[in-house]
Amino acid sequence: MNEEIIISGFGGQGALFAGQLLAYAALDAGLHVTWIPSYGPEMRGGTAHCTVVMADQAIGSPQVRRPTTVIALNLPSFEKYEPLVKPGGCLIYNSSLISAAAARADIRYVPVPANVIAEELGNVRQANVALVGAYLAVTGVLPLAAVELALDRHLPERQHRYLESNKQALRRGAEAVLDRATESSEMISR
Repeated sequence: MNEEIIISGFGGQGALFAGQLLAYAALDAGLHVTWIPSYGPEMRGGTAHCTVVMADQAIGSPQVRRPTTVIALNLPSFEKYEPLVKPGGCLIYNSSLISAAAARADIRYVPVPANVIAEELGNVRQANVALVGAYLAVTGVLPLAAVELALDRHLPERQHRYLESNKQALRRGAEAVLDRATESSEMISR
């Protein structure tokens, strides 16, 4: 297994935290991991993205040029990284903020109403975690429980008041994808 991910959005949307969360969960699960953050000088409101590579063997290079998965938190990220996803890969995006049409037939598009989920939980800043939950449901790379455990172990002490709502956002993001898959299979079988 060699999963190469780009997570991208505006500064303040939590792209870097989402990548860290996946990296910690993968490390805790015994995988080889790299995590590289990148953000513009504006930070909050500017662009921010990170790359995460998870593998069951040593990682040859931490650079991600053709990701297997992109998680896009905003439209500029969707537009920038859509052409780079490997054929057969996946583009998971925040459909609360992105209403772009799919331009490729060789990748899977997964819309997730991440802002709606986060707002229902009382904190729009948890849209990033809802998208991580969707990623886990789509790829099966790590179990949801591994990322919940990473939240327990690695969420900074000052953020512990958000621990349970982050876990709920994670679960709700996964459920959103699984519910859509169930609806699609029911429509096909009719």
